[in-house]
Amino acid sequence: MDVAHPRRILAVSLDTQAEQLSRVIRDLTGSEVGLPRELAGTTCELVLRTRYYTAAVPVWLDLVVSPSEWSASFLSDEAGEVLAVLGGLVVVFALPATEEGADGVRDLLRHVGRVVDEGLGAWEWDGVRLAVGVGDARDAGDAEEWDELCAEAGLEFVQVGGGHVGLNDFGEKVGIPRVREALESNDWAQAPSDFGHFEGVPDDGDDEHLGAENLEFGFDPADFETLKKAIWEARPEEEPPATAGPAATSSGDAACDGSVQGGLGDEDVDRVEKMMRKLQAARDAGEGLPEAQRKRMAARAVEEVMKEL
Repeated sequence: MDVAHPRRILAVSLDTQAEQLSRVIRDLTGSEVGLPRELAGTTCELVLRTRYYTAAVPVWLDLVVSPSEWSASFLSDEAGEVLAVLGGLVVVFALPATEEGADGVRDLLRHVGRVVDEGLGAWEWDGVRLAVGVGDARDAGDAEEWDELCAEAGLEFVQVGGGHVGLNDFGEKVGIPRVREALESNDWAQAPSDFGHFEGVPDDGDDEHLGAENLEFGFDPADFETLKKAIWEARPEEEPPATAGPAATSSGDAACDGSVQGGLGDEDVDRVEKMMRKLQAARDAGEGLPEAQRKRMAARAVEEVMKEL
């Protein structure tokens, strides 16, 4: 299937690291994209071919001078139409050799994370989000630190260079092949989901699908039980239900003693369902990520839901 009008990729870097952005785009597309200083505001094309589809995806290139001003512009009303057509976000940065350089990259990641959260819908956005670090981290600890910083911004960290080629110890692709694999996994023709219902889950009143083991991708069952307990402690006048799941919404369940519907009003049920949609969205966003990153993503999703209580 040829994707006629694919969603777009926004690829950005600090203006002082345009060379790294140029390198990554060249390695991805196989074509030169012009001098690094001329990248801002230009567009190139990334052709993706899988056995399911072929898509010529436009890639918008941008250089960031001030991360705070950049995020403010992308969160303005005028930028709404741009964000609406994005299917991928790629942040490219040089793995810094100095603390001053690290501070600049941290600032960029923080403001990109703000755009992901406030502009794109955080976990509910179904696009690909990548942070590509170019260079050689000095040791394993450095790589783990950047992995954590990128994860906090809602981005998957991929290291390019420094011998990161082929497969890692878990048989997973690394470097540019991993970047391409992640981009190929996206449905570029699909409009962003509004998550009005749990996608692919029958609304039959059976809330077993909301259990930690069925959300898969790394939720700790103990954390999930703590989450359910916290939901009920937020309403101390109610007694926790005896049923297996935290939210049952069918009319049949409402008539049963001990069901959630019997103990909660419509507003409370909506609140619980919103929380569960966030967990579901986090699960979907974690598909295709390495196991360790899926577990970190799951832990952050549970933490965010807990904060809302």
